[in-house]
Amino acid sequence: MATTGLPRSTQIDVARVTESLEMITPLWNVRILTALSAQPLRYTEIKSRLPWLNDGTLHPKLRRLHDAGLVDRTEVSQGHVTYGLTGRGAVLLPVLTVIAAWGERHLEKPLVKNKNTGKLEPLAQVTPAQNIEDTLALIGPRHATPILWVLKDRGASSARALSAAAMPSRHHSNIYPQVDRLVSDGLVRKDGRAYELTANGHALAPVYRALSAWAKGRPLADAGTHPLWGQAPAAKQAKSGPYLTTQPRVPAPATPAVTAPALSTQSPDGPAAAWRGGDLFSHQISARPIALPQAGGIRR
Repeated sequence: MATTGLPRSTQIDVARVTESLEMITPLWNVRILTALSAQPLRYTEIKSRLPWLNDGTLHPKLRRLHDAGLVDRTEVSQGHVTYGLTGRGAVLLPVLTVIAAWGERHLEKPLVKNKNTGKLEPLAQVTPAQNIEDTLALIGPRHATPILWVLKDRGASSARALSAAAMPSRHHSNIYPQVDRLVSDGLVRKDGRAYELTANGHALAPVYRALSAWAKGRPLADAGTHPLWGQAPAAKQAKSGPYLTTQPRVPAPATPAVTAPALSTQSPDGPAAAWRGGDLFSHQISARPIALPQAGGIRR
């Protein structure tokens, strides 16, 4: 367990959430899990839904997801093997929906070239899978979550104090690359010599509550009682976006439509967010001028 200067109960919570992020953050893991959301599939059926993944990539990822307890491998008969979500993998789907909702609301749309004008314009729509992957790219890197949790717990902190709390086993100078990346991603702001969460950073509360509940094996409905992220945001918050748009994680190539039942969950913080598994793979975008959102964060 990574040691931090936070109370032991919070340290354990951070460790669980960090371990959970390590399971789902690697690129394409989310798409594999959602491909299996409707029913168990044979390897060839998974590959047809994710044709851009070659055997050298798909095989190891399925094995690691199986080792993590998220995917079950069942030998139906000789030469007939299916892959499906375990119970733990299935209850992760509503958590992914919460993460997708944060990305849709707080990340700027990636820029695409308008075929008619040749200008770069915000993408009209982004699939839930892309929103999940781009959100995980912000909070998934090592030390990102401990830093965000320390700032949520203690408020504005100097770099040295933040290092002592979030990375006590490292030299204090190692904090700068970590926190500066969070600043560039719009989750942390620097005010003089102190760092503090931005409005987008505080808005990660539903994401961390959901991840914490799942990591503990508790129902998502209990997420609102989280001792840290269940509290109301601090009164003083930095203004949210808009920020410069950076390149997102590698987008998935367009693939044939896939039929899957709708995945829906009631967020502890508002209306239900719903999307269809097929949207992850078959969404076709027509480039056209759209207005930038009034608020947003960096999309990596």
